[in-house]
Amino acid sequence: MEEQVVFGLALILILGVAVQWVSWRIKVPSILLLLLTGFAVGPFSGLINPVDLFGKSLFPFVSLSVAIILFEGGLGLRYNELKGIGHAVSRLILLGALITWTFSSLAAYFILGWDIGLSLLAGAILVVTGPTVVIPLLRYLRVPGNIGTIIRWEGIVNDPVGASLAILVFESIIATNAREAGIVVIGGIAKTILFGSLLGIVGAGILIIMFRKYWIPDNLHSPVTLIVVLGVFVGANFFQPESGLLAVTLMGIILGNQNYFSIKLILEFKENLQVILISSLFIILAARLSLEQFYSLNFSHVLFLLVLIIIVRPLAVYLSTIKSGLSHKEKILLNWMAPRGIVAAAVSSIFALELTEAGYGQADALVPVIFLVIIGTVTFYSLTAKFVALRLKLAVPDPQGLLIVGAHHWAREIAKALHDLKISVLLADANWHHITQARMDGLPVYYGNILSKNALDEIDLSLLGKMLLLTSNDEVNHLAAIHFMDLFETSEIYILPADKTQLPAGKKSEIELSTRILWEENMTFSFLDSAFLNNYEIKHTHLTDTFDLNAFEKMYPDTVYPLFLIDQGGKLHIFAKNGKPEIKGNVQLLALVPKSKSD
Repeated sequence: MEEQVVFGLALILILGVAVQWVSWRIKVPSILLLLLTGFAVGPFSGLINPVDLFGKSLFPFVSLSVAIILFEGGLGLRYNELKGIGHAVSRLILLGALITWTFSSLAAYFILGWDIGLSLLAGAILVVTGPTVVIPLLRYLRVPGNIGTIIRWEGIVNDPVGASLAILVFESIIATNAREAGIVVIGGIAKTILFGSLLGIVGAGILIIMFRKYWIPDNLHSPVTLIVVLGVFVGANFFQPESGLLAVTLMGIILGNQNYFSIKLILEFKENLQVILISSLFIILAARLSLEQFYSLNFSHVLFLLVLIIIVRPLAVYLSTIKSGLSHKEKILLNWMAPRGIVAAAVSSIFALELTEAGYGQADALVPVIFLVIIGTVTFYSLTAKFVALRLKLAVPDPQGLLIVGAHHWAREIAKALHDLKISVLLADANWHHITQARMDGLPVYYGNILSKNALDEIDLSLLGKMLLLTSNDEVNHLAAIHFMDLFETSEIYILPADKTQLPAGKKSEIELSTRILWEENMTFSFLDSAFLNNYEIKHTHLTDTFDLNAFEKMYPDTVYPLFLIDQGGKLHIFAKNGKPEIKGNVQLLALVPKSKSD
C-alpha cells in the first residue's frame, strides 16, 4: 500500500512537470494537456486514484494550494497599472461578475434543467476565470497597453470574488428556509469582506514589519511568507468560509505594491511552487472523475457551453464596459479571454462532494459540467485568441524587438541601425545625456535605473522579445539579466563582457551558463568602444546563396564582425559566442566593418 502511494505521488509530479515542458515546446496551453493527462491516468487507465492517495486530506490540500496560487497572482498586480483604467477594471470585476452569474445561472436553469439552487451555484462558480490560463496566454500573445493589464486584473481578482459568491450560494442552498438563506447571504457578504480584508492586511503588515526590521534572514523569506499565507488563509476561513481566498489575494496585492523590502526572493519561490501545484492539481482533480460522470453529458451540455462563450461573456464585457474608454477592438479581445481554470475545478469538486453528503440529488451533475466548461473554454480561447488578437492588431506573439541596456554612443549606433530596419528598440539608461542624445536620434528610450522595481513596472515589453546588456559594468549587466529573467527567455538575454573575462580556465559564472555572450570571442565593451571611435562602422547588406558571408568578408582587408541577421520572415537573429544563426537564402546582415578610406 505504501509503495502504491509513493508511486502515485511521484507519477503525479513527474507527469505534471513533463506536461508543462511539452506544452512549452508545442505552444499549447498546459492546462489542456494536464487535464487530458489526468483523464488518461485516472478514469481511463486507473493508474492514479486520488481518493486512495489522499483520503480525506484531498480537498484541504486543494484548498491550500489554491490559496498559494492566488497569493502569487496578487503579488503581480500593481496599483500604478490602474491609472486611467481603474474604472474599467472595477466595473468588469463587479458588474461583469454579476452579469456573468445571472446569465450563467439562467442558462443552467433553462438549458440543463437544474433547480434554481444548483443553477445559482454553477453560475457563481463560472464567475471565476482562469489566471493560470490567462496570464500565460497574455505572455505568449504579448498584448500591449492597457487591455493586457485589464485582462490580467480581471483574471486574478475574479477568483476570490467568484469563490466567495459560490460559498454564499452554497450556504443558502443548505439553509432551511428563505429567510435564513437571506440572512446567510447578507451576513456572509459582510463577513467575507470584513474578515478577508482584515486578515489580508494584518498578514501583509506582519511580513512587512519582520522583513523591514531584518528579523528574518534572506534564506527564510520564502518559508516564512508561505507560513503566514497559510495562516491567514486558515484564520480567515475560520471566521467566514472561503473568505481566505480574498484575504490571501489582498495580502499578495499589498506586498506586491509596498516599497519597504524586495519581494524577489518570495516571487522566485512562489513561482516555482505554483508550477508544481498547478500541474499536480489539474492531474489530481481530473483523475478523480469517473467515466460514468461523463456518460451523462449530451447536446444540452454542449449548448450550455456555447451559450457561455457566445452570449454570456459578450454580455458581461459590453454591459460592464459602457463609457469605459475601451475601443471596439479591445472589447472584442476581452470577449476572448474568459477560460476557466483551477479554482473553478477545485471549488466545484468541493461543493459537489458536500452537497452529495447533504443529500442534494443533482449535485453529481455539477462536476462533469464544470470540467466540460473548463476544457471547452480553454480549448476555444487558447486556439482562437492568437488569430483574433493578430487580426485586431492587438498582439505580438513573437516579438523581435530589443531592450538595449546602455545608451552610450555606439549603443545608439546599433539601435539606430536596427530601428532603420523596422526592428523595435528601447534604449534604457540612467545617464540623462545619453538619453537626450538618443531622443535626438529619434530612438525610444527609458530613463531610469534598470535595476529598480519601477523599471519592471514601467517598461512596456509588448514589442520586445530580446535583451542586450551593453553597459561597461559587468555587475550591472549580470544583475539586470537576473532582474529580467522572468520577462525574457534566458536564451534571449545577451551580455557583452566589459573586458576579457579573468575567471580561471574552465570556470564560468552562473549568468554566463544561463544567458548568451554577445558576438565574437574578443569583442568586449572596451574593444567596441575603441573600434567605433576609430575605424569601424555598422554596415547593412543583403546576403544571398551566391553572395554569402564569406564573399562579404572578402570585400574587407580587416576583420568583419557579424552582429545581427534578419531572415526572410522578419525574425531577428543575434550572433553570440555560444550560438550563431544559420545563414541561408536571402537575408539582411548587420555587421561591424572597417570604414572605407574615403570616409
